[in-house]
Amino acid sequence: MTIRDLFITRLYEVEIADDRLLADLAHSIRSLAEDDEAGRKWSRDHRYGGYTSYASLDDLPRRDPSIATLTKQLGKHAAAFARDSGLCLARAPRLDSLWVNLLKSTGQHSGHIHPHSQISGTFYVAVPQGSGAIRFEDPRLPLMMAAPTRAGTFVTVQPRPGLLLLWESWLRHEVLPGRGSGDRLSISFNFD
Repeated sequence: MTIRDLFITRLYEVEIADDRLLADLAHSIRSLAEDDEAGRKWSRDHRYGGYTSYASLDDLPRRDPSIATLTKQLGKHAAAFARDSGLCLARAPRLDSLWVNLLKSTGQHSGHIHPHSQISGTFYVAVPQGSGAIRFEDPRLPLMMAAPTRAGTFVTVQPRPGLLLLWESWLRHEVLPGRGSGDRLSISFNFD
């Protein structure tokens, strides 16, 4: 008898251990959260539990040197992820969008995908104890109809400062509510 795994879904995890970069990025995110009135308004209007530049700033790598430094590393990791995942791309992955997040301690982000991109990810800058984890959903879940419950329907990753996660953009994910105190700082992005 043979049992084979079919259609593996990959999650790329790597540590970027650079305390100076993390400190600079934390300062940048907090400064943007104070200065970006349009982002604060969008976050408030969409009930985002904190601040995100998702819909307000599209030039962060040009605007901020620490974010520019990070984006160079993101490009290298996205290329490695694409290669290791067997993605047949016509060219190297290209950064399409990038935004910063300051999520309050009890904030969450409901399940979603990132359409119109190929690779998505998050880099964690500051993660106070009790911060909400990121949870990925088995992509077969909507198709399982009467399938029995199985282990591994959701995979949860507890964030930590310096952790970089990459996944294919169609993979549904969410941020679970936190139970600690303090702001969770992260930078999310898409590659096409």
